[in-house]
This record gives sequence, C-alpha cells and structure tokens, in this order.
Amino acid sequence: MSRNGTPSEERPERSGDEVSPSPTDEQWEEFLRHAEGGTADAPKEPSARARMVTGRLRALDEEAARARRGRWRRRGKSAPAELWQPEGWRTGPAWQQMNGRARRRRRAAGALGMVAVVGALVVAMRPSLLTDHLPGGDRAVDTAPLPAETAPPTAAPPAESDPHGPTREEPFRGSPALRWADGAEGIEVPEAKAVGGLDRDQVAHALRMTKQLLVEADLDPATLRGERPGKALELLDPLQEGWLEEVRRGLREPARDHDPLMLFTRFDPDEARLLGDVVKTRGRMTFEAGQAGSVEVHADYTFVYPLVKAGGDDVTRTIVRRRMTTAVFDPARWVATRGRLSVLRTDQNIGNSACDVYDGFLHPTFPGDAPGTAPDGAATDPYDRSEWLDDDVCGTVTRT
Repeated sequence: MSRNGTPSEERPERSGDEVSPSPTDEQWEEFLRHAEGGTADAPKEPSARARMVTGRLRALDEEAARARRGRWRRRGKSAPAELWQPEGWRTGPAWQQMNGRARRRRRAAGALGMVAVVGALVVAMRPSLLTDHLPGGDRAVDTAPLPAETAPPTAAPPAESDPHGPTREEPFRGSPALRWADGAEGIEVPEAKAVGGLDRDQVAHALRMTKQLLVEADLDPATLRGERPGKALELLDPLQEGWLEEVRRGLREPARDHDPLMLFTRFDPDEARLLGDVVKTRGRMTFEAGQAGSVEVHADYTFVYPLVKAGGDDVTRTIVRRRMTTAVFDPARWVATRGRLSVLRTDQNIGNSACDVYDGFLHPTFPGDAPGTAPDGAATDPYDRSEWLDDDVCGTVTRT
C-alpha cells in the first residue's frame, strides 16, 4: 500500500527463486476494522532478507526430511530431527538439558546456603574462630613444631601474640610450649659413642636409662598424681651410698632436707590434677667421660603441666625445669650394680608453685584464687632456658 493508506499495485519482490506474497484482502479488511478504532498498525511486508532466510530454511527442512527417509533409518538408528540446526540458534538447547542445568544450580546454591547457615551458627557461638585468624587477630601465632634443641638457648622465647591464658579446650594457649614436643617425644637421646672406658653399648644404655628416669619421674601419670614412683625407684642403684634411702625417706616423710620434689614432679590430687594427657617438653641431653670406667649424662629439660583445679573449672600451668646429672659405672672397676643408674646431682626451677611448702607436692596458683603475700624475689620468666635461677629464691613469674 502507499504511504497515505490507499491500496497500491502488488509488486512482489524476488530473492533467488523465492517470492513472498503481499498481504491478502482478508488481512487488509482486518487492518481497516482495527484502524477505525485506532488500535492497529499497518501490516508490513516481509523484507527481502527475511524472505530469503525463510526460503533457505524451507529448503533445509526438505533436505532433512529426505535424509530421515534415507541412510539413518537403514542403519537402524534414529536420526536427529534437524541435523543442520546449530544448537542454540533456532531451537536452543533442549528443555530437558536446560532444566538439568537449572536443577544443578539450585542444588549447588542450596548446598552453599546450608554451609553458610552452619558457618554462621558456629561463628555466632565462637566468634574467635573467625576473628582470631583475621589480620591483627589475637591468635596470629605460629603453631609449627620447633626443631629439637641442640645448643643452650641465648634468650627467652618471644612473647606470644595471643594474650589469653589456658582453657580446657586449649591448655597451652598463649604459651611458648604450644610449639614444644609432647611428653617423652621431647626427650631426645643423642647418638652414643665409647667414652670413659665404656663401650658404645654401655653409653647407649646410660642414655636410655636417664631418659626413662625422666619419663617415670616427670611424665608418668601415677607419679604426677602423687603416687609412689615405683618404676623410677627400680632404675636407681641401691649401692649408691645413702642416695636411694634419702629418696625413699622423702616420699615417706617429706621435708626441706629430703624433699621428693628434688627428683619427682607431684601434685596433690585433692588440689589439682593434670588437664588432658599431654605435658609439653623441651631440652637436651649430653654426655661425657666421667671418672675412669664411667660415663656422665647431663639432662636439662623444662616440663609444662596444664592443670585444672580439683572440683572446679579454673585452669593454669606449672613449669618445672629440671637439671640432672646421672652416671653409669663399670661394675668391674666400681662398687655398682650392673644396669642401674646413679644420680650425682639434681636441681630444679619451678614456676607457679607455692614457696616454702615442703609437703612433697607442688601447689599451683589458679586465676580464681585469692591473692596471697607477694614474693620478695624478682620477676622471672619460667620459659627462659638461657638462664638458671639460684636456689632458695622465691619470686614471681611473668607468664605461665
């Protein structure tokens, strides 16, 4: 039609061999009825490009139909409905595939949503799980195990960035001992060699016996509960003049002059008990030739005990550093019992225990205890293995 709305001569356009018809009389009548109401647009003739595409599609449809009647059926397989159509152009992916992807997305979103909900609940109950690991958080601490101590330290361990004290769940929180070895694993025996007229096997035996004494005296649960350390006593040479009898007397009748704490770590079970089953240990062991026909073993270890108050929830730590020199003598040259250990010297520094109490037990102070009389001595760091405190000095500890 012309631009002023009057019919014009039909002039079909050609695109190749395909001719697209002009609007029919019925279409014009329908248009005029709507035009009178002002609600219709004039029908538009398809463009030459649209008519060309339509013709090509019709030809391809016919070719596909011919293919369906040909070889695919002879092979016994159903041919695709329209082999020529690229996926996603005319029909897009099949709706089953689209639904499948949508379901997968919903399932993933649901799973992630559940994880987010659970994570939010956990963080709500324990915010420190999130905040402690953020930059600047309280717990930006290194928890990697320390290598074994092979030489005397020259300084105290650095202060931890975590200012919090021990808890039931984390008894070594805020302590350098967090990176120390557990129990007997921290007592490493050096490689033996022949010294002092003893062969390699005899020296190795002396080293093993010294480690076993430390384990029975400072790590055995029964010993820590204040029970009689029978296994430790069996290691000692009964022929060592006066020593074994003094140790036994100290266990029977503890006093300042024969204090069992000189050799054993013991807590009163009515006052405190070990929290968990891990005691942290750090130190070193060396040996050298003693008098002819003997070897001397030097042990220097610090033990950190996490403790909970009996009948309560308060948690604290007590630190015991023990230095001990043992010896094994050749029975062919000395009055000694083969396979037994002699103790030549023993000393200890104790952090967080009552001073001037000689009842055979350590007495730690807990956070909820009433403050007592302030000690006269200087403040000391019980984790500082670079210095040794003099005997009979009672001071305060800078940390536990």
